[in-house]
Amino acid sequence: MTSDTPPLEEASKLVSSEFHVNEVRQNIDALQFEIDDKDFKQKFVALSRKLETRHLVARLERFEGRLFILVGKFYPSTSRRPWIHRILFAVTVAMVMIDGYYRTQAANSIVNIGDPVWIAVLYTASLMGILGIHELGHMFAARYHKLKTSWPYFIPGIPVFGIPTFGAVIQSRAFMVNRDILFDVGASGPIAGLIVAIVVSIFGAHLSPVIPESLAKEHFAHTDLMGMHESIMMKAVLLLTGKVSEGTQVFMSPVMFAAWLGFLITFLNLLPAWQLDGGHIARAMFGNKLHRILTYVSVVILFLLGYWFMALYVLSFSSRTPGIRPLDDISPLSRNRKVMFIALIGIAVVLAPLPSLTNLF
Repeated sequence: MTSDTPPLEEASKLVSSEFHVNEVRQNIDALQFEIDDKDFKQKFVALSRKLETRHLVARLERFEGRLFILVGKFYPSTSRRPWIHRILFAVTVAMVMIDGYYRTQAANSIVNIGDPVWIAVLYTASLMGILGIHELGHMFAARYHKLKTSWPYFIPGIPVFGIPTFGAVIQSRAFMVNRDILFDVGASGPIAGLIVAIVVSIFGAHLSPVIPESLAKEHFAHTDLMGMHESIMMKAVLLLTGKVSEGTQVFMSPVMFAAWLGFLITFLNLLPAWQLDGGHIARAMFGNKLHRILTYVSVVILFLLGYWFMALYVLSFSSRTPGIRPLDDISPLSRNRKVMFIALIGIAVVLAPLPSLTNLF
């Protein structure tokens, strides 16, 4: 037995505690157990959790109608730098505060919307709240399924001349056991972040003054939301808050801009591409082959909407790093999650930043 092969007796005992084993074979770096069990989905989840505590990992494979569990060793990363995510969080907060302050000053030169410092604080709380709750949604779903993750790593952006943050990411420190878990972890972030973004958009709408259309045309080439591409969701919020009226335009406050960014980030994350949240959802729903096709479809959509930098980013990295493959890639997605997938498509549609929605309302 090589050093990379797990102990036969220990692995056999663990697999046999959940499955009836027909045959055991030893490969160079794994033990191969043939099992005979049609109801294996939840049993495999339980087995994976037992193995992980012993630094072992299992993968399900089907070959010529026979079902196999391959058990091998894995070596968890021992690198821990808790100070990195704290520094990135602090830097990102600073960038958002700076961005909010100067956005407010620029807005006040046209119409007074409030004290720049106070509005910057509200803007920072709104944007960081949307991004933070998004990542916490992933973390709670992962913890529910007993998966370990890192704390969020916020990515600072370029204030004033660009966007103050490029979002945040968390690192998984465990394996995705099956498609259900991959779906849950992928979908939880956008749903959680969207709820906060809707609340922020309503608050931001109340902070956004309505100005005459003539004044808007004087300062902006495109008057719809001051040149921003609107989504159906954003237009609906403005309509429900009584901000839509003939001959006027909504002057977007920084808090409203935070909501707009939140809707945009949620839309981008729901695209069924690469390792975006939507990519994980699509991988769980359709498998590897169709997920790769949907990645290219998403790239085309991004190009058509004018987000060419994001399109090139996804296209470049999707060719280098594959999507996540669950340990159990045989069990299909549950029926309730398939229904949720349809709902998520609808959410992505109403969040899509379209060039003009004037004629829709």
